[in-house]
Amino acid sequence: MSDLVIFGLFFAAVAIGWMLGQRQRNSADASGQYFTGGKRKPHQLVIPPTDSFAEALAVDDGSTQSRIAMGVQMRRRGEVDGAVRIHQDLAMRTSLPTDEAAQVRLELARDFISAGLLDRAEELLLQLVEEFPGQREAARRHLLEVYEIERDWRRAIDVATDLLPRKLQPGRRTPAIPTGRNQRAALLLAHYCCELAEEQRLAGQLEVARKLLLSALSRDKQCVRASILLGQVEYDDGRYRHAVQALRRVRIQDSAYLPETIELLRKCYAALGEPAVLRDYLAECLAACPTAALVAAVADDMVQAEGRDAAGVFLAAQLQDYPSLPGLSQLIGLQLGASDASSREDLAVLQNLTQRLVAARPTYRCGHCGFAGKHLHWNCPGCRHWGSIKAIEGPGGP
Repeated sequence: MSDLVIFGLFFAAVAIGWMLGQRQRNSADASGQYFTGGKRKPHQLVIPPTDSFAEALAVDDGSTQSRIAMGVQMRRRGEVDGAVRIHQDLAMRTSLPTDEAAQVRLELARDFISAGLLDRAEELLLQLVEEFPGQREAARRHLLEVYEIERDWRRAIDVATDLLPRKLQPGRRTPAIPTGRNQRAALLLAHYCCELAEEQRLAGQLEVARKLLLSALSRDKQCVRASILLGQVEYDDGRYRHAVQALRRVRIQDSAYLPETIELLRKCYAALGEPAVLRDYLAECLAACPTAALVAAVADDMVQAEGRDAAGVFLAAQLQDYPSLPGLSQLIGLQLGASDASSREDLAVLQNLTQRLVAARPTYRCGHCGFAGKHLHWNCPGCRHWGSIKAIEGPGGP
């Protein structure tokens, strides 16, 4: 075989290899797998310029569901621009079945929420509510997300009301405690009423605030927040007995929130000239549902009624059963006032240590996501659930 033939065969083999490699690269590009640099890097999907991105989607007409899922995954990774581009491309297609068209628009609205484009998200979601019954409930729940971010509580109340079944709508009889999926909508509605009521209270519109809180309790009779806030409204209006009635309702709703009512109850009973009634009430609560916070409250009242020594003896006995760092710090403070000069310095050092430990520990925790902090949030900053945060009980709790 001549050298010329051998060279020709070699050249042909190289050319065929190059063509096969080029086809493989084109196939990978057409499938939408764009990666940085010349090497494949998993989980680092990069969206190319708009024109080439649209062309790539048109090369292989894959399933709509797979493209929707790709956009969702990109949004979850924080690549919101890419998710918007994918879902916008799908939304422009007129050949999609109705259910897929609605799903694409819902995901695009979620993309806009993630990107902070709330007006565009709201427009899409309102369109879904009007035109796509199959996505109506999901669209309304995302509208609530938009209105929560914007703190537009009046619109949130309207949407949450629409989420309630007809039998729970205004003008219809409401069951004592909504159950199942209905309870979630009722709970949201109650908290939105509370948010708006707090704004009205601070603006001095006490009657408007009162009506909103009564509406909250008509939707969710277990809404502790509405009772506490109603107590504050009644106190601000000088209606101390009505305030006491609202605050004492918390014990029935959820005794874990009793400590949140004690300070305002003390003010109410002081204004009524009945501090002894508060002591009896706290003792009754302590016997029924003992907690470290209630122990501390009873001890505070005993200081005023019976003196520091009696309060110290009571607190020391209670700490055996309900130990807590705040309670220990309170006991040390009581002993400081009755100690001699030789032991006062040591007790002061010990109290400083316990106070530092108390300051370093969270006071409240979310029962849904575990978020912990020093303040009571009615809307958890971690998971955005409403009414899921309570005081931490135990040695490190209040």
